[in-house]
Amino acid sequence: MNNLKTQGFVLLDTDVAALNNSGKDAQSAYDNAVATKKITKGRSTHVYVSGQAWRYWWRQTLQKDHNWAMSPVERTKDVAFTEANPLKYADDDVFGYMRATKDVDVDPATDQPKLDKKGKPQMVDATVTRVSPLKNSALISVSSVQTAHSWSVMARMDGNPVPYVKEEYGTVLKGMFSIDLQQVGTFATYNRTGYKNLTAGLQAQALKDGGELVPDEGMRNPKGEPQQLVRVARETRLHRVQDTLRALKTLTGGAMQTNNYTDVTPKFIVLATLQSGNHPFGHIVRNGGLFGGEVVFDKEALAEALRDYADQLTGTVYIGRRRGFMEEEFADMGEWAKDFPNVKLGSVVEAIEGYCKELEQWMP
Repeated sequence: MNNLKTQGFVLLDTDVAALNNSGKDAQSAYDNAVATKKITKGRSTHVYVSGQAWRYWWRQTLQKDHNWAMSPVERTKDVAFTEANPLKYADDDVFGYMRATKDVDVDPATDQPKLDKKGKPQMVDATVTRVSPLKNSALISVSSVQTAHSWSVMARMDGNPVPYVKEEYGTVLKGMFSIDLQQVGTFATYNRTGYKNLTAGLQAQALKDGGELVPDEGMRNPKGEPQQLVRVARETRLHRVQDTLRALKTLTGGAMQTNNYTDVTPKFIVLATLQSGNHPFGHIVRNGGLFGGEVVFDKEALAEALRDYADQLTGTVYIGRRRGFMEEEFADMGEWAKDFPNVKLGSVVEAIEGYCKELEQWMP
């Protein structure tokens, strides 16, 4: 089966939080006032954590809890880029990169640098790019939110205290993500803008280290032949995807955690393998209540998604929930799940571990 993708949906529960801020609050009378990130939908205001911030938490958790060596960042005057070596650094593989640079042109027959008329090594364009196999949304509040302005002071000094203000909120955040299982550990070799993932040296290294060439049926050369992809060992690719998913169990991060400590691990999760890039679970929770502001879990919306995409679903759909989270909303899930033999219920950790285990048979 081609085009397999892990599709995930999560809910995070916050109480008094300020996880991602947008800088100075222009509407406050205080100079030291910080606003949280917000967006409006119709007449409703929703707080959110940017997709970039979520990815940053994800990277940091993979480094701390799964011993990922992060690709070193290089800076020039105007830009910053990683080493762009997805063979050595799993985060370059999973999170993507772009590196615009030049490299020494090497003669493949002699493995020696080509020289110009002055005897200096010739340089060639060595720009490489990689679209991230891991794609994620922002984490946005399901319900409309009225933030609170928390007035605080720095008073451990002589003289007048220094006031500062921050916005806080309590809400349920929802987020979606997708992992392209075909793309992880698989790199384009052809020189086309946006497609060249590896330099010539890294291509040779990958094949020397046990990688293989596989045809890219979706991209052909002028002769009509499939372009070639370099793919690393299946065990490496599987391990990288499993680590990425397991990092959600211990996910940490967010601003203002000193005084507004918030557990950002998912309290609810759906994990499924689909044969397309469609994400069917984005509307299984909604803003409800007479005036909004309540989180409603819509089991019929989930049932509809499972029925509508039944021909796209591969294997089991894992649904996990932390006990104590939205107990009334999920009270009859066991009875509901009887109509869907491909659905397995459990805790969040059980869902992640169950899916990671089953992924062993679906990983290309």
